[in-house]
Amino acid sequence: MPNAFNFSASPFDCLNQDEQRLVRDSVDVAYFREGETILELGVAPTHLFVIIKGYVTQYDGDEVITTYGPDDTFDGRGLVAGKTSSRFVAAEEVVAYQLARQAVSDLIASNATFGALLFSDLSKKLSALSQRQSQHEMQSLTLSRVDETFLRPAHFVDAGTDILAVVRRFQSQRTSTVLVRDNSVQPARLGIFTATGLQRALLDGRALDQVAVGELANFSLITVRPSDQVGEAMASLLRHRVHRLVVTEGDDVLGVLEALDLFSFLSNHSHMITVQIENADDLATLTQAASKITRMMSLMFRSGTRVLLIARLVQELNARLFERAWQLIAPADLVRNSCLFVMGSEGRGEQLLKTDQDNALILRDGYTPPNDLDDICQRFSQALADFGYPLCPGGIMLSNPHWRKAVSEFGQMTREWLLLPDPDSLMNLAIFMDAHAVCGDAQLLEQLRAGIMMLATDNDAMLARFAAAIEAFGNSQGWWNRLLGLGDAANILNLKKEGIFPLVHGVRSMALEKHLSATSTIDRIAALVAQGALGAEMGSELSESLQFLMGLRLKAGLSELETGRAVSGGVELAKLSSLDRDLLKDALGVVKRFKAVLRYRFKLDAL
Repeated sequence: MPNAFNFSASPFDCLNQDEQRLVRDSVDVAYFREGETILELGVAPTHLFVIIKGYVTQYDGDEVITTYGPDDTFDGRGLVAGKTSSRFVAAEEVVAYQLARQAVSDLIASNATFGALLFSDLSKKLSALSQRQSQHEMQSLTLSRVDETFLRPAHFVDAGTDILAVVRRFQSQRTSTVLVRDNSVQPARLGIFTATGLQRALLDGRALDQVAVGELANFSLITVRPSDQVGEAMASLLRHRVHRLVVTEGDDVLGVLEALDLFSFLSNHSHMITVQIENADDLATLTQAASKITRMMSLMFRSGTRVLLIARLVQELNARLFERAWQLIAPADLVRNSCLFVMGSEGRGEQLLKTDQDNALILRDGYTPPNDLDDICQRFSQALADFGYPLCPGGIMLSNPHWRKAVSEFGQMTREWLLLPDPDSLMNLAIFMDAHAVCGDAQLLEQLRAGIMMLATDNDAMLARFAAAIEAFGNSQGWWNRLLGLGDAANILNLKKEGIFPLVHGVRSMALEKHLSATSTIDRIAALVAQGALGAEMGSELSESLQFLMGLRLKAGLSELETGRAVSGGVELAKLSSLDRDLLKDALGVVKRFKAVLRYRFKLDAL
């Protein structure tokens, strides 16, 4: 066999030297003419093919499923199943390695990663990838379990214990936290009291030995499990604005995780960014904090942190950033009588690199805003632009009067979106469905959301027109050509248009149909699976595909930023590894199957 076999291409890059020797001893080279059928439907394959030169098209009946190019393998699944489920035809002259079936079976038996990458579905491939990442990635701190961090021991006191006795406990146990058991109510409850609570005790005016700790304890505990990831714990601290998490397993309290201990454990700087944002007294300081978010994200991504967790943390940091900016710009009375919210990918918690602003402002009915409201909103939109979030070309910002209204006026506008559903109205509805409050009275937003859910009831025609937007972008009949460098538009693939948007909007359409309140795509998928509206296998494939596509898009965007280019949202296909190309085919295949499900479910062919 030639020595040129490419062991750096997936799935052969996971083989050890003995396994590589087996490949060399078991492979031949085959030639196929253009138009020749290499594998017919239903035959029992005797070899695994690895393309050296040329392209092979896979057909299901007359429909093209995908196309394979140099370094790609086929048909691993047919080899394992004992028969092919498709027809494979040489699209041009093809030279390929043929690896004997017995050798493939031996490799699968000795190397589980090879088998998973060869013929498994997308979720199993990604699982195998997580196991073969470098040691640095596997030790990514945000992927560590909570019980791998430093947990402080839990010290318990009864709710009737006086504050002076608690202070003595602080000193003797060298702690600043006690957990408070209150058995005076049923069921019994557990609270927390910390050294910072002493300020309230002193301001109470009574002698410390006359004040029961239960009067000043906080009984709204935020808990995590020992098996939770450190990154999830960090997100909880940010979201709930607490400094301690109680670690529990069932009814057992295992310890207390303090913010300082957690953040000293982590390798990224999200806590420092949060502190800088919350302590900012001017927009210049906020601009400095905003500039650090992308660097934090890059560090986390390159250390192996799950992309959806990165997006969640970015959402929390952005929410803090926008909230603090609004508080610095808007009068306190306006903040109290309004709700500032973000929409689109920012609202879903799926925003990574900074893209167009999508935000709006709801005013309380009966409230008279300041005369300079327009100037206030213009300054806010400009502040976000200074932070690195470009102005929205479509004007979906609170600086546009169309996107700042009283509750009743906003309600009327959303009703018009539903009852007079032209394409622009339906897209506005889609963006609004992802709304997430970041400052002010969140109940104002919930009122509007509830109104939409009520009006959408049993409106099949509207739902169909809404779901039809999955066809607005992308070219499902040609993405494999661009993937392999064929045709005129060969170099760049827009992942949002080809994969992310139809997936996200399809899930959003099903969520609207089922009146789900969840806003993130992953949460919507989970809710749809729980209701039986979506199969568990399809739900898993959609979740994995979204994460992969978001990660690939982030990787491309970070590369553009590092080389001084603007973020385009596209991926250069020529620079993809064979593994990324293989996973991208799988992910786009999942999206294609999901779109077929949506067409049938919403009867889109009848529109």
